[in-house]
Amino acid sequence: MTTNSPKAWALATRPRTLTGAIAPVLVALAAAWHDRHDLLVVPALLCALFALFMQVNANFINDYFDFKNGTDGADRLGPERACQQGWITMSAMLRGIVVVTTISCLIGLPLLYWGGWTMILVGVACVVCCFLYTTLLSHLGMGDLLVVVFFGFVPVCCTYYLQCQSCPLPIYIYGLAMGLVTDALLLVNNYRDRESDRRCGKKTLAVLLGKNGTETLYLFVGVTGYFLAGDTVVMLPFLIFHLVNYNRMRLIGQGRELNKVLARTAASILVFALLLCVSLLFRA
Repeated sequence: MTTNSPKAWALATRPRTLTGAIAPVLVALAAAWHDRHDLLVVPALLCALFALFMQVNANFINDYFDFKNGTDGADRLGPERACQQGWITMSAMLRGIVVVTTISCLIGLPLLYWGGWTMILVGVACVVCCFLYTTLLSHLGMGDLLVVVFFGFVPVCCTYYLQCQSCPLPIYIYGLAMGLVTDALLLVNNYRDRESDRRCGKKTLAVLLGKNGTETLYLFVGVTGYFLAGDTVVMLPFLIFHLVNYNRMRLIGQGRELNKVLARTAASILVFALLLCVSLLFRA
């Protein structure tokens, strides 16, 4: 791998995580189409692009600071990281964070036309929490709360509001469902890393709850998301997928084999979002 090459940057974006960023936007757009039988194309595209670039930004920040602080050490069990592997230098990654943060803000700025000055507050909160997640909050067991807020409530509710200029209760419920299902990805990630995180003083929920507690929470967020979606028939394939992932996670218990559960959990998030979109589009 050539250092700082286009391929290195492409891998640093963690392409498999990007579906988790776009999924809540798709759910909100499906809900908006159901309610108004039309979509405003420009804000829809801007929301999708903003979500994608903010996810890339979060990945870059996580890569940079986890390596800098020693969290990504030689005993890392998860997928390879760009700074850890030397694919991208620390100085280049820092410049990349500045560039992607700037691009994200420029993408989000036109949304003021449809959403008013409140969108500035939302954008600032997204950028600030991108940094606080890795540098502080994930070390205090608050990462899961941020996932529910910024992969659930914020993208679902804001995208819907920009389309319909309102945000009724069902949209908040879909946002909560999307956030809970997405949090399963963080839970299995931290479940895999619980011993190394404990050694370096990182207090994730997996560290605080232990093996059995984290497994139970993983099961809970998926099952709760399933029922909150409001269509138990259409959403059934997701529930089966989630239960299979839960069983594999519980049986494997520790080690790099959990990366397979991580990949399947990422896939289940997209399955959840697509099934919910189908349900909303054809719901009476």
